[in-house]
Amino acid sequence: MRFHYGLVLALSLSSCGQEEKAGVIRVSGHVEATGVRVATKTGGTLARLLFAEGDRVEAGEVLAQLDTTDFVLALAGARAERAAAAASLRLLEAGSRVEDVKMAETEIERARIDLESAERDLKRMEDLLASGSGAEKARDDARLRRDVLARHVEAAREALAKLRAGARREEIDAARARLGSADARIAQIDQQIKDATVTSPLAGLVTEKLAEQGEILPPGGALLVVTDLAHPWLNVYVGDADLPNVRLGEAVYVTTDAGPERYLGRVTYVSSQAEFTPKNVQTRDERLKLVYKVKVGLDNEKGVFKPGMPAEAEFAPGS
Repeated sequence: MRFHYGLVLALSLSSCGQEEKAGVIRVSGHVEATGVRVATKTGGTLARLLFAEGDRVEAGEVLAQLDTTDFVLALAGARAERAAAAASLRLLEAGSRVEDVKMAETEIERARIDLESAERDLKRMEDLLASGSGAEKARDDARLRRDVLARHVEAAREALAKLRAGARREEIDAARARLGSADARIAQIDQQIKDATVTSPLAGLVTEKLAEQGEILPPGGALLVVTDLAHPWLNVYVGDADLPNVRLGEAVYVTTDAGPERYLGRVTYVSSQAEFTPKNVQTRDERLKLVYKVKVGLDNEKGVFKPGMPAEAEFAPGS
């Protein structure tokens, strides 16, 4: 999240803060700089906070480290689930073992022999019954045994066909999806472990510390504010009468309350819409004037400019 310091500017557009002498336009305002609220992408215990207010940091430098114990344990579990899913997929893709197929073939042969025996017994019982020396119950029992063994043979043949065909495509697809889900979970936890190391998105100065070591932070918990002091700017407002004399890229002289030394700036932004003078201007008449916002980019190599610092800009059209 980015934000800007000093959004309310103290300035004067009449004899108090803006005057025009020999074509020179002078306006006052406050220095602003881009600040980044550095936050954790993932939640957890803040194990280390490596910088304090006033420390200078570089872009990409490690600012803080969250405890990763829970993530490491979750990663071990996800990897175990992934191994099980991979084994299941390999098993389905490999199909039936040769030993299982041979066993099924043997079972069919045994069931077929039993069925032939049952059919002979049934034939004998029917012949005896036809000659008047057999019993109907014996014949019915033999027929029932024959029918049961016939179904057994059919079931054994279906089992063999299933073994030879292997897993259905849908079963393999489901197993492959479970493996993909496990891979995604591992990647997610890996990323959470990486996110536990918080780095600075820009070079600058730590201007605010928002958390303490040992705190349990939620996802998005703020840690520090890093301010880019290398590229500050001065926000000022000029009246519509002076606006034609303010041009993008124009050189501007800037002075501070610290002394008469002048610093070079450059106009980087001119608003296309007028607005009322900011409310912190003291007199009612000045607050009712329409003005245009102008940004003056500053060279802060010497570190003179700080967010919130009052400063004065001098526009000298044609210079």
